[in-house]
Amino acid sequence: MKSVLLLHTGGTLGMAGRRPTPLQPDTWSQAILTRVPELAELANIDTRILCNLDSSDIGPDEWGGLVDEIAAARASHDGMVVIHGTDTMAYTASALSFALSGLDRPVVLTGSQRPLGEIRTDARRNLVDAVDLATRDIPEVGVCFDGQLLRGNRASKGDAWAYAAFASPGCPPLARLGLDVEIGAHVRRPAGPFAADGRFDSRVAVYHVLPGMEPANLRRLAEGMRGLVLAAFGVGNVPMRTRAVATEVKRLVDDGVTVLVVTQARAGSVDLSLYANGVGLADAGAISGGDLGLEAAVTKLMHALARWPEEVAPRRQYLEADVAGERAAR
Repeated sequence: MKSVLLLHTGGTLGMAGRRPTPLQPDTWSQAILTRVPELAELANIDTRILCNLDSSDIGPDEWGGLVDEIAAARASHDGMVVIHGTDTMAYTASALSFALSGLDRPVVLTGSQRPLGEIRTDARRNLVDAVDLATRDIPEVGVCFDGQLLRGNRASKGDAWAYAAFASPGCPPLARLGLDVEIGAHVRRPAGPFAADGRFDSRVAVYHVLPGMEPANLRRLAEGMRGLVLAAFGVGNVPMRTRAVATEVKRLVDDGVTVLVVTQARAGSVDLSLYANGVGLADAGAISGGDLGLEAAVTKLMHALARWPEEVAPRRQYLEADVAGERAAR
């Protein structure tokens, strides 16, 4: 029987209380095998509490801690499951996918929309599915929710109410769980030896381009920042006629700020060569994010800035490359 490490970080799945009382973290997760005994039929389970936080409070420091725990556990575990709140799960999954290069076993993030202690909960199914997937040959970071395993750096929380909380635009599920488990042919394989690098520079801001926006807002927002994710229109267009955003972007780039462009559209890809209003961004030194989702763009930029704090060329090359399937169109 395979061995799976269950890492608890907090979130709704492990919270106590019933609505309308505000949910608070509880320590019952230490006895999770008692609550979900069928997990022991799937794998030899070890549990560890990394933290017990609302996912709104999880960020680069916790990502680094998870990277260290996962890297250390490779010597003794066949797969890892991370219990995590849904609000920032896609950010954590993306961050782990970039920090764990050459990953050779599954790292599955899961959580729930309702606590495990409630009657009509999705927690039990998600947890059982996640442990099952962690025993299989799926060497990727994924998000397991509502019977699907999504590539972690392609996942995004799209519904705060439904049990099907996550989607992965442009990338089909890595696995579907029904009467059997169907694993997709596009699951990635490690391209090199395993390496863990849990460094992230949190000095990154996000700006959604708006009609009639004042370009100077970018400079105010980027004060003290080293990176900016610019969510542009369509394939990467920004206002140019009377309020030239590209002019302000060039000032930021010249000052050492890395600007990464993504699209506000729910599907599609940035191409800064199609329209003059996008060409201006490219000429200003902005980097095309292709079909990167917002969560992947933010975490990849944080990782790039930490890895190459002074070297612009390798940072740009890393951001333009498909590192962990984050840019894959399939």
